[in-house]
Amino acid sequence: MMGAGKSTVGRKLAESLYSDFVDSDDEIEKAAGLTVQEIFERLGEPEFRRGERRVIERLVNGPPIVLATGGGAYLDPVTRALLKEKATTIWLRADLDVIWKRVSRRDTRPLLKRDNPKQALADLAVARAPVYAEADIVIESGDAPATEAVKAIREALKLG
Repeated sequence: MMGAGKSTVGRKLAESLYSDFVDSDDEIEKAAGLTVQEIFERLGEPEFRRGERRVIERLVNGPPIVLATGGGAYLDPVTRALLKEKATTIWLRADLDVIWKRVSRRDTRPLLKRDNPKQALADLAVARAPVYAEADIVIESGDAPATEAVKAIREALKLG
């Protein structure tokens, strides 16, 4: 979910594993020459999701990395199947208030450009939870430091 700490925790996890970290949204922006927000505005969400799927497929078929995907990537059945086949998937679960505190700082979330963005976020969280629950590992990220989530992930992966 947006604001759960995927990029922050992912960077720290990659560092602890001596691995590279990649944020799929950054890679999508490089490939498209547009920001995620611009892609949504100009081309729409379906086209963004198609590009996202292609980028994630390229990344998971490359060298081992720690990959943070956008919050909607795992919702796509094809992308989800690919991730489950090629990667260990992790859901960083966080309380709605924690997520809202993080995402409300910036106006760069296309899916929250609504009259009531907090309600839109709550609706997304409810709708997405059953799909996110299919992840191989579920970690409570909460409001604790990212290092705590990294520690929990390493323990779940049996890396100590």
